Amino acid sequence: MQSPNLINKPAFHRQTPLQLIKQLRPKQWTKNLLIFAAPLFSFDTVNVTVIADTIAAFFLLCFISGCVYIINDYIDLEADRSHPVKQHRPMASGQLNPNVALVFGIVLLIGSLAASAIFSPLFTSLLALYFVMNVAYSLHLKHVVIIDIMIIAAGFVLRALAGGLVIHVPFTPWFLLCTMLLSLFLAIGKRRHELVLLQEEKGSHRKVLEHYSLELLDQFSGIVTTATIISYSLFTFTSGRTIHLMWTIPLVIYGIFRYLYLIHIEKKGGSPDRVLLEDRHILMTVLVYVVSVIGILTYFE
Repeated sequence: MQSPNLINKPAFHRQTPLQLIKQLRPKQWTKNLLIFAAPLFSFDTVNVTVIADTIAAFFLLCFISGCVYIINDYIDLEADRSHPVKQHRPMASGQLNPNVALVFGIVLLIGSLAASAIFSPLFTSLLALYFVMNVAYSLHLKHVVIIDIMIIAAGFVLRALAGGLVIHVPFTPWFLLCTMLLSLFLAIGKRRHELVLLQEEKGSHRKVLEHYSLELLDQFSGIVTTATIISYSLFTFTSGRTIHLMWTIPLVIYGIFRYLYLIHIEKKGGSPDRVLLEDRHILMTVLVYVVSVIGILTYFE
């Protein structure tokens, strides 16, 4: 049955361009800032060309992720309309015609993949893999317990790899492990927030929540938190860069502990991007961390 919000609503009207931009979820583009990890840890060799290439790659990644959001919202249209937060998204609220959004997404996807070939075929392949993996997640894998949070984490790892492919720098295994573990930490927090939010009817919106409990997710979180801190500490000593990177370990520990506080006490964590922008403690920690890494690599190498 057609939603009342879409009855007699033209396929395209003057608000459509604005709603299409909103549909790409620019507020969530902060997740894609992970692509700058490669130039950050290679700061001593960074130049204007590297920065420009990374910025261009960042926007291509944002466009690809935006296409995933379009398909995800198109598939979950009916479910999102009953969600307390997602019902305000452009398609779910009826402000954006789903068919217009889908056509726009297809054009944007083709254009972004074509443009990415300028950097390297590997980068294009990575973007295609990111898109296919996330579409598979939207279609089925989000309903598979444990695999769902691992797919979310894999998306963050691919973002980090994208940065290295664009500027042609290798990653140490420890860096990739740290990225994966931190991503799992965020994914587990996201699932926990959803479970708390929809606890009374947890299977009505996301079926996989029926297979989780707060106790299980808290145990997952404890394991991943410990592994993340240990792995990052080992990374600072074995990355091949200056050993003075170890001075950033307290910042990582504080950032993780602060996020745990927000999850368990403030009942947040459903949107890591919002936490980054809205919690000044997390934001300041990230900024101090970035400045510290740049300073250490500049003066101690």
